Amino acid sequence: MKTTQSSAGPLDGIRILDLSSVVMGPYATQILGDLGADVIKLESPAGDNMRAVGPMRNPGMGAMYLHLNRNKRSIVLDLKTPQGRQACLDLARTVDVLLYNVRPQAMARLGLGYAEVSGVNPKLVYVGAYGFGNAGPYGGRPAYDDLIQGMTAIPSLYQQNSGDVPRYAPLTLADRAVGMQAAIAILAGVIQARASGQGQEIEVPMFEAMAQLVLGDHLGGASFSPPEGPTGYARLLAPYRRPYATSNGYVSVLIYNDKHWSRFFQMIGRPGLLEDERFSSHTARARHIDEAYCLVSDVMATNTSEHWLQAFSDADIPAAPLYGVDDLIADPHLRQVGMLKDLQHPSEGAIRSPAPVGSYSKTPLSIRRHAPRLGEHTQEVLREAGLADEAIAGLLGTGAAAAANKGKKP
Repeated sequence: MKTTQSSAGPLDGIRILDLSSVVMGPYATQILGDLGADVIKLESPAGDNMRAVGPMRNPGMGAMYLHLNRNKRSIVLDLKTPQGRQACLDLARTVDVLLYNVRPQAMARLGLGYAEVSGVNPKLVYVGAYGFGNAGPYGGRPAYDDLIQGMTAIPSLYQQNSGDVPRYAPLTLADRAVGMQAAIAILAGVIQARASGQGQEIEVPMFEAMAQLVLGDHLGGASFSPPEGPTGYARLLAPYRRPYATSNGYVSVLIYNDKHWSRFFQMIGRPGLLEDERFSSHTARARHIDEAYCLVSDVMATNTSEHWLQAFSDADIPAAPLYGVDDLIADPHLRQVGMLKDLQHPSEGAIRSPAPVGSYSKTPLSIRRHAPRLGEHTQEVLREAGLADEAIAGLLGTGAAAAANKGKKP
């Protein structure tokens, strides 16, 4: 599963040293690895925590780890040892990007801050993806997905919308959204570095990134000074904005523009509602969004999901069945486009993994490498960095580096 010319992807030739773990950083480099970058995953002797999160067939190879860390190579270094730190700097000389997601104070304690790393490679793009920007009073605080969701109002928006207790989104939403921001930042940094010959230090803070995402929708009246009304996007917060209950299930539908509403009112035999001042225009419906959605909710309960899906299809109004995860896996469109790839992993056997996203006519994407065992590529990567076999043996002998045993399961 090594890179070939036909499957290298558009980022072939970009080399990333990834010191990150868990979800946010690994998701960023999974995206870049899928696009063809050579991602070297540097792990501690204990390994990435996500290795331990099941389900799994073998220790250290949990399901989420497998998905997040394909198209990467694993090297183990103990960065708390002088030898391990030096080996990391040797690697930094050979890469375009170093990504980390611990607090910057921890990198400084390891002697791997920007000054030290850029000293060995001035062209390096040094990217920190962590909780809070260092310029603010929260700089240096620990952060996790749940904390960032809570601080950026996502649970309270859920409560405002549903009337239920505050809840986190049932996804690693902040980690993955900010991971995408980190991937964009890495690409921007590489483009600038290659144009100028000079790298830079980049900070991608979770709190600020998610605040931007939430406030983009919900700044509302506070967009103006003085405010022109309350915060919040009324349509998103309407209590009836949810999958509509039918007589035998649920349907997702979005009756959005004037054309949709006109067709919906005709479909239900009430065309005169388009003259109702509450529903006569997009602006009017936005002011009366609760009433509009309540009307739809009441009507939807009168017939089956199958009836409504056909009726909305005939009227060209966007609608879809409500899926569970198992339905998503079985979806015929996703099956046709190959969204789940059947792979053969050398230690885990037959597995399925979500495919890389997008279609590239000249540089097709692929899963070129399986998610590595801990330290699977330690010797290979250190040789590429210019270390002699004797030096590598010394690192392994002192425990400053570790390598997976060939042929043995994790």
